[in-house]
Amino acid sequence: MSDRANDEQSAVAGDGPTEDGGTASQTSLTGRRTAGLGLLLGALGVVYGDIGTSPLYALKTVFTFDRGLVPDAPDVFGVISLVFWSITLIVSIKYVVFILRADNEGEGGVMALAALARRALLKANGRRAATVLALGALGAALFYGDSVITPAISVLSAVEGLEVTSPQWAVVVLPVSAAVLTLLFAGQRWGTGRVGAVFGPIMVLWFACLGVAGAAEVWRHPSVLAGLSPTYAALFVVDHPVIAFVAMGAVVLAITGAEALYADMGHFGRAPIRRAWFAIVFPALTLNYLGQGALILRAPDSRDNPFFLLLPDWARLPMVVLATVATVIASQAVISGAFSVSREAMRLGFLPHLRIRQTSRREYGQIYVPGVNWSLFAAVLLVVFAFGSSTNLGAAYGVAVTGTFLITTTLFLVVAGALWRWAAWRLVLFGVVFGSIELTFFTANLAKVSHGGWLTLLIAIVVFTALVRWRRGAELVTARRIEREGPLRDFIDTLHATNIPWVPGTAVFPHPNKETTPLALRANVAHNHVRHEKIVIITGRTANVPHIPWDQRLTIDDLGDPNDGIIHITAVFGFQDPTDFPEVLRHAAAHPLAKGIGLEEVSYFVSRITLRCTRQPGMATWRKRLFIALAHNAASHAEFLHLPEERTIVLSAEVPV
Repeated sequence: MSDRANDEQSAVAGDGPTEDGGTASQTSLTGRRTAGLGLLLGALGVVYGDIGTSPLYALKTVFTFDRGLVPDAPDVFGVISLVFWSITLIVSIKYVVFILRADNEGEGGVMALAALARRALLKANGRRAATVLALGALGAALFYGDSVITPAISVLSAVEGLEVTSPQWAVVVLPVSAAVLTLLFAGQRWGTGRVGAVFGPIMVLWFACLGVAGAAEVWRHPSVLAGLSPTYAALFVVDHPVIAFVAMGAVVLAITGAEALYADMGHFGRAPIRRAWFAIVFPALTLNYLGQGALILRAPDSRDNPFFLLLPDWARLPMVVLATVATVIASQAVISGAFSVSREAMRLGFLPHLRIRQTSRREYGQIYVPGVNWSLFAAVLLVVFAFGSSTNLGAAYGVAVTGTFLITTTLFLVVAGALWRWAAWRLVLFGVVFGSIELTFFTANLAKVSHGGWLTLLIAIVVFTALVRWRRGAELVTARRIEREGPLRDFIDTLHATNIPWVPGTAVFPHPNKETTPLALRANVAHNHVRHEKIVIITGRTANVPHIPWDQRLTIDDLGDPNDGIIHITAVFGFQDPTDFPEVLRHAAAHPLAKGIGLEEVSYFVSRITLRCTRQPGMATWRKRLFIALAHNAASHAEFLHLPEERTIVLSAEVPV
C-alpha cells in the first residue's frame, strides 16, 4: 500500500460535464442535438440492454416455474397485469422518475446513494451514517451477485433459441455462449461510449422488433389489452394467493435491469436515460409482453418459449442472431454498472485503489476497471457451465436483485427525508407503495434459495465481507500510519532546529495531504541524515470535469517559511488529464516559491507501507490476512503518477495490523 496522491475520496467540487459534453457558449445547437442523440443511442445500447432482453425469459419462466398456472384468460390476464404494473411502478415511477434524481456528482448506483445518505446524516447522527454506509456496501455486494447471473442467463436464453429452430443445435449452446461472453468481456477495454455507439442502433432495431412482433399478435387478439387493467392483477392474487405468490418470484425477471439502469447513470446522464425509456423502451416492452400473453391464450403449448414462437418460422433464426447480440448488450448494462459501483466503493474506502481507465473525453462516468472486468468474466463462465441452461438460472435469479431494490428504497427514503426535507406523508407513501411491493418480490424469491439462489447470496456474502474488512482495515492502518507520520509542521521545525546537512537536488514526495509528514521523507532523513536543497510535497486531486487548465490547476504553499526550500503543491486534475507529477513539477518551476528547482536533478520518493499481521486488537486474524491480501492487489502508485522508473526511490515503512 502506498500513499494515495490521487485521492478520489476527496474529489474537488466543480461543474460536471453537461449532457452534451459542453456548455451553451461552447457548443452550437446542432452540436448539442447531435451529442444528445448520441447519448440517447448510447443509453439504449448500454443502460437498457438488461431490462430490454427480459422478454426472452420472463414470461417463459413464469409459466414453466410452477405448473399450477393455467394458460386461460384469467391467469394470463393476471400475469400480464402483474408484469405491466411491476414495470410501471418499480421502473417507470420509482427508478426513472424518483431514484435518478439522487445522483452523487453525476454518479448513480447503490453506493452513490449510500454516500448521499451518509452525507445527509453525518453531522446529525454519526451512528446512523455508518449504518447507511454499511447498507450501501451490502447493496453493492448484492449487485455484484446480480452482475454474475445477468450475463449468464441473458446470453444462454438467446443462444437457446437455436433449439427452437432445430433440436440438434442443443449441443452447441454452451460453447457458443462461452464464446459470446468472451468477446463481450474482451471488448470492455474500448469503453462504454464506443460500445454504446455500436450497440445503440442495434438496440433500436431490437426494440422495434419487440414492438412489431408483439403488436402483430395483439392486433389478432385485442382482448389481451384487458391485461393492462390493475384489477386483473388484484383478482389473480385474491383468487390464487399461493400461485400468485410463487409467480411473483418469476415476474421479477421483467424488472431485473432497473438497478443497472440507476448504476449506469454516470455513463450517460439522467435525461437521455429518461427519454429513451418513455419514448422507446417502455412501449416496446409492453407490446411484446401483451403479444406473448395473446399467443399463450391462442396456443397454450407456446408457453415453453413464447418469445421465439411469437415469430413466423422464417424470422426465428434471424431473431436468434439479433437476440444473441441484444443479450450481449444486456450484459453490458450490469458490467458497466459494476465498474461505476466499484469506483464509488473506492471513493468511500471499501476497496483498494484499483487501476481505472477513463474511456471518454467528455463523460466522467465512462470508465473501465480491468480487475473487476476479468473477475466478473471468470465468475460468469463458471456459472454458465455449472447451471447449463437459462431455465436453471431463472430458478436462481431474483434473490440478489430484489434485496438491492429494498436497500435502494431504504437509502432513498433517508436521502429524501434528511437531505431533501420531504414531508412525512410523502416518505410514508413512498415507503408503503414501493417497499411493500419489493418486500413481496423479495419474500417470493426466498423460495429460490434452495434452487440455486444460494449462489448470488454466497457471492454477496463474500463480496460484503471483503468490502467491510477492507474499510475496517484501512481505518486501522490509516490511524497507525498518521501516528507514525506525525504533523508536518513539527517535522519541519525539527529540521530547522537540528541543522541537518543539505545536499544538492530536488526531492519530490507524493502525499495525500499537507498536514502529516510523508513517511518516505522521514525515512530519508532518519537513514541518510541529510535533506535535499529543495523538498516538494505534491498532493493530487481529481475533479469531475474533463480538463482543468494549467493556470488553474496548481496551488503552491511555502508551509510557513519561504526560505527553507520546502514547498507543498496541490494539483487538481480533470478526469481526462493524466496524473503526471513530473509535468506538475515542470509547470510549478516557474513559480517564485519553486525557484531553484533543478528539473534535471529530481528524485521521486514514494512511501510504501508494508503490512504485518500481528495480534494487536482491532480485527480477527483471518480478517487481517484478508485485508493484507486485498492490499497486494492495489494499483502501482509510481505507474499511476507517471514517475520515471530510473529516478524513483521506494521507501518502505512497516505498519502492524
